[in-house]
Amino acid sequence: MGERDVALPVVGLTVEALAESVLLHLPALTDALVETIYEQNPAYREMGAVPQQDLWRSCHDNVARVVQMIADNDDHFDAAHATGRRRAEQRMPLDDVLKSFRLGGRLVWEALIDEARAQGVVESEALLDVASKVWEVVDRTSSQVAAAYHAAERQLVRADERRRSTLWEGLLHGPGKDRAFIQEAATVLDVPVNGRYAVVAIDNLIDDECTTSSFVRRFAGLRIASAWQVRPQTVVGLIAVGTESPVTVLRTLRDVVHAPAGLSGVVSGLAEVNIAYRQAMLARRTLPAGQIDVAALTERLPEALLLSAPELAEQLVQHWLLPLMTVPAPERELLLDTLDKWVLAAGSVRRTADLAHCHRNTVINRLHRVHQITGRNLSDEGFHLELGLALRAFRLFPPSA
Repeated sequence: MGERDVALPVVGLTVEALAESVLLHLPALTDALVETIYEQNPAYREMGAVPQQDLWRSCHDNVARVVQMIADNDDHFDAAHATGRRRAEQRMPLDDVLKSFRLGGRLVWEALIDEARAQGVVESEALLDVASKVWEVVDRTSSQVAAAYHAAERQLVRADERRRSTLWEGLLHGPGKDRAFIQEAATVLDVPVNGRYAVVAIDNLIDDECTTSSFVRRFAGLRIASAWQVRPQTVVGLIAVGTESPVTVLRTLRDVVHAPAGLSGVVSGLAEVNIAYRQAMLARRTLPAGQIDVAALTERLPEALLLSAPELAEQLVQHWLLPLMTVPAPERELLLDTLDKWVLAAGSVRRTADLAHCHRNTVINRLHRVHQITGRNLSDEGFHLELGLALRAFRLFPPSA
């Protein structure tokens, strides 16, 4: 055997003896490590996430395990796993956690070297073996810390997502009167508790959370806070209108949203977001099939009322327009278009002719034809309101026969 082979058992015994000696000074070494971390890893002091007693205990247990592994070559990662999990829960950055382990490794190495010299071991080769062993153990321990940290981080993310989803459901569907719940929702979603709010409901055509991030940035540029949730069928936006005009919000949405959507009216505070959500969903339903637009509830109140009372909408259609279903489709569309313009013109033949781009006599003939088919007298008092609603209801609920 060579000279190196003869020396190895002696070095092994020396490392074990050194480790046992270091363990006798564990409390003092722990104190030194805590002080070093505070000096050279300022995040621990600045963030205040890790209590001093917690840091001391973690340093104590991990130094003990590292020295023990140096001595017996067995794996002792319980302290590393506990530290990784706890620091993830405390939201301590992993880079700072691993930096502390490197600082601890250096202190352990220095303590072993001091002990070696105190025991008369001065050969550079033996000291290099000690250093190699220390850093090999520290690297393995750090890997275990990182693995435990990432595992806990994934669990925390899932828990955060579940909590965030629960808060959204409570805002959109609950009464929203619990002050503690409202305060937590405001904190998690990063929006104010009070103030004016609007909700937008957008068809989720692409399921792209990057798009919602761009929405947040666009409104932030207007100094408007917003929060967004990607749901299976709908993307919901919670917009803190504040002192901004709802017109600005609508214009911005029409610039950035390229899917069918509905915008609520303005409500007061997070406690009324459930009302705004129902309004947004109702406004979305007023859009004809295939139309890409942001339907504002304030612009489509008649349609929203009809959708809220579909049985009454059906009565209006039957009362005013059902007989028109008996005529051929081209004539029916022409007569319905004339009626739309007749209502818009408040019963003025001249204005109706202008809107329809035809002669006034043509308008008179078409209105007479409607009277013949439906038996309805368009000169009756209040016809504008009922007929106007009937025409809107016909577009929302076209008769099947």
